[in-house]
Amino acid sequence: MEYIDNILFFVALVVGFGLFFKSLKEIYRNIQLGREIDRNDQKPRRWETMARVALGQSKMTKRPIAGILHVIVYVGFVIINIELLEIIIDGIFGTHRFLAGIMGNSFYSAFTATLEILAILVIIAVVIFFIRRNFYGVRRLTMKELFGWPKNDANWILIIEFALMMAFFTMNSSDWLLQQRSAYAAHGSFPVSSSFFAPLLANFSDSTLMFLERGAWWFHFIGILFFMNYLYYSKHLHILLAFPNTWYAKLGPLGRFNNLDSVTKEIKLMMDPNADPYAAPPEEDANAVPEKFGASDIFDLHKVQLLNAYSCTECGRCTAVCPANITGKKLSPRKIMMDTRDRIEEVGKNINKNGKFVEDGKKLLDDHIQREEIWACTTCNACVEACPVLIDPLSIIVELRRFLVMEQSAAPQELNLMMTNVENNAAPWQYNQADRLNWANDN
Repeated sequence: MEYIDNILFFVALVVGFGLFFKSLKEIYRNIQLGREIDRNDQKPRRWETMARVALGQSKMTKRPIAGILHVIVYVGFVIINIELLEIIIDGIFGTHRFLAGIMGNSFYSAFTATLEILAILVIIAVVIFFIRRNFYGVRRLTMKELFGWPKNDANWILIIEFALMMAFFTMNSSDWLLQQRSAYAAHGSFPVSSSFFAPLLANFSDSTLMFLERGAWWFHFIGILFFMNYLYYSKHLHILLAFPNTWYAKLGPLGRFNNLDSVTKEIKLMMDPNADPYAAPPEEDANAVPEKFGASDIFDLHKVQLLNAYSCTECGRCTAVCPANITGKKLSPRKIMMDTRDRIEEVGKNINKNGKFVEDGKKLLDDHIQREEIWACTTCNACVEACPVLIDPLSIIVELRRFLVMEQSAAPQELNLMMTNVENNAAPWQYNQADRLNWANDN
């Protein structure tokens, strides 16, 4: 019975991390449903982009107040969880503040003091975020696509972070009081706990303080495991996926559209005077299915676009700068990413249930994203520029448009008229080519 705590701890650790890696494996499988795309060029620049944007949070600070608060939460929460390493060692081997013996008391005191300062800053930041999200009325945080689970999810994350930090201070303040009473060996420095939280517990007995210290220690550990597994269901999956997402981000000009290989081949064939348009295709291509133009479902998008959907933070900075949304159109770039992720998850559940994807009669286009939304886009690229983790909603919108135009001939009347004019008059206006310069002569 002496080692029952260690055994329970080890079982919880294995189960927690096992479920976490199972979720990551499922996310990876779902992303692999997309088409291949080569984004492994310019590796030094990709490392620099990932370090600057994902790790350095460079785009967050363009909105200084929210950005700085986010950096505090991000840095504080990550660094504080370095203590998870100590918790794991203590839990498995039954030690207490193991890192004190490794670091030395002076360095360990500086380490724990830094953790405490960061923890109180995290508490202040999450309280401000909670008030701002629920009572301040920021437009991008009160839009209809956030009603229900997305809003509740954001609030639950803030509550979990607050609870974990309070458990951290309860653990440290109880520990500090026990150290003062010589019940525990003196390790670490706790400026916040000793000044603000310990006085609230000063009248408690040693046994009560030990219960509080152990209870908070277990709560902190179980809370971290719970948070880690909750990420799969939460928009805060970007904590992990922001790094690969920024690595695979588009490095070329953001407004440049890609050419379809199948169309490029046809154009080159048309322009080659020596080409034989009636030549039989190579044997290996004889039974190939013609490449689909554009996208109607997630299988037609490439893997980075699916990674983008999982990496979306739902912050709404893209929608806040979208001129179509600002003028009352139905388009919201944030909703495009949320709908794409919902469809990926829908397909993933289908695969989990059937062992493979079984046609469900649904598509990303029409069943999740409406045509009115994608045709409202001005392709100005503001959403891509605004995203703090380099997500590209425009690329998905363009692929959905391509499908409608090139596969279904379902462009809006105004666009069909323009394309007809380009075909007949070599210009988008309905004037005869011979009359195109008359307006210049009149001036």
